[in-house]
Amino acid sequence: MKILITGGAGFIGSHLTKFHLSKNDQVTVVDNFITGSKKNLSFNFAQDLNKNNLKIIEADIIKFDFSTLEPFDLIYDLASPASPKDFIGLSIEILKTNSVGLMNVLDFFIKSNSGTLVFSSTSEVYGDPLAHPQKEDYFGNVNPVGLRSCYDEGKRFAESLMMAYFRKYKKDIRIARIFNTYGPYMKKDDGRVVSNFVNQAINDQPLTVYGDGSQTRSLCYVSDMVEGLYMFATTKDQAGEIINIGNPNEKTILEIADIIKKLSRSKSEITFKAIGADDPKKRCPDITKAKRLLNWKPKIDLEEGLLKTIEYFKFLESQQ
Repeated sequence: MKILITGGAGFIGSHLTKFHLSKNDQVTVVDNFITGSKKNLSFNFAQDLNKNNLKIIEADIIKFDFSTLEPFDLIYDLASPASPKDFIGLSIEILKTNSVGLMNVLDFFIKSNSGTLVFSSTSEVYGDPLAHPQKEDYFGNVNPVGLRSCYDEGKRFAESLMMAYFRKYKKDIRIARIFNTYGPYMKKDDGRVVSNFVNQAINDQPLTVYGDGSQTRSLCYVSDMVEGLYMFATTKDQAGEIINIGNPNEKTILEIADIIKKLSRSKSEITFKAIGADDPKKRCPDITKAKRLLNWKPKIDLEEGLLKTIEYFKFLESQQ
């Protein structure tokens, strides 16, 4: 297949790129590397992949002329910055990527008569949820003007835009709501709970817990996420569907801290700081729909995935 991945040098995007290369697909990546990294697309960890099947275009989807490309069998849009640390410094870029940038992708998708478009939305469209676990038919509880709103509302607008194109053009457009994902190639300083705790733990620094640590997250290992996205993209008769992809194994932040501390054999203490505004108190996907329509569910146990993540960050430390 011919695959286009916008944001293909990011955390999930780079894993998805290598996944399709392992299937001998022809993959084109469009990324401006504002948060992604060219190192993520190196082949140090995957020497068996066919590098000749990968084309990398350094460009911003807000400005890129997609008409220079040929049609694709499958397009994944994962272009938006997604780290909490980006919500202030890159707020306008996030909003533009999920509006102007997505519109450019959609217009190309329609005009080129490409096959299927999967948009990477997020569990953040549910905001600080009043329904638990979160089902796809829940409308959410989102602050439209808070510090997180560029991402939350950017993705909500993007979903609305996707469905407007779907209803008008009747094309194969699909929305994946991605829940908390972790694993190798996460940025060390991205502000997410796993990368924060792992890097603090392996350096015996205090583990920083925001709030009282009772808020919950459900962590999905990246290989499970990639398989879920692939199953969603390639399962027949899913046009117009919106599906949660994540792991429903819900843990409190304190539980996650304790597990990481144990697995890394760290001497770190746990410290508490004030929690940020609109930080979700509960986060757990209902994946009934993914199981039923895609025959997909996560396979990697939390401790297994965290051990792999710890090993990755220890490797990075050893290279410095």
